[in-house]
Formats: sequence, C-alpha cells, structure tokens
Amino acid sequence: MATLVHEHRTIIRTPSGTQYIARTYAERDRFGMWIGWLEFTPVSGQGPTLRTDFETSQPTLGMVGYWASGLEPVYFDGAFERAEVVSST
Repeated sequence: MATLVHEHRTIIRTPSGTQYIARTYAERDRFGMWIGWLEFTPVSGQGPTLRTDFETSQPTLGMVGYWASGLEPVYFDGAFERAEVVSST
C-alpha cells in the first residue's frame, strides 16, 4: 500500500492553465526497499491524476522523505512530462 511521504509546495501549470500539486508517495518492494514516485493531482480536483514511474529507491521510508524534501522546482517540470494518467475525475 502506498504511503504519502511529502506534499510539495511547487505548483505545476499546464499551457491551458490547469494547476497540479505534486506529492511524493512510496511503498515497499518485495526486497524491502522503499520505491518512491511522484503524483500530480489537479488543484481544482477535476481532471486526471498523473503518476511517474519510480523516481528513487531507498532503504528506509525516512530516506524517501529526505530525497523528496530536496527536490528543486525544475525537477517537477521533467517529472510532469514523464508522468502518465492513472485516474480521471
């Protein structure tokens, strides 16, 4: 089961004006490592949620949080481009 690790302050804006909030999630893999990824959810609550493939692999959940806390705003631009739709509202 996925765990919310960090909600980022960076807001992603699409050319059409839709705003997305970025969150880091993680879950344990079968080897005991924590796999982290980013999800982008529309601020309005309407529109698709986007998710990246895994972005990091860390030995503890705390280390995923540490990784997430150091992400710079420019990182989210690239991650948003890589993200794929996982759900629509």
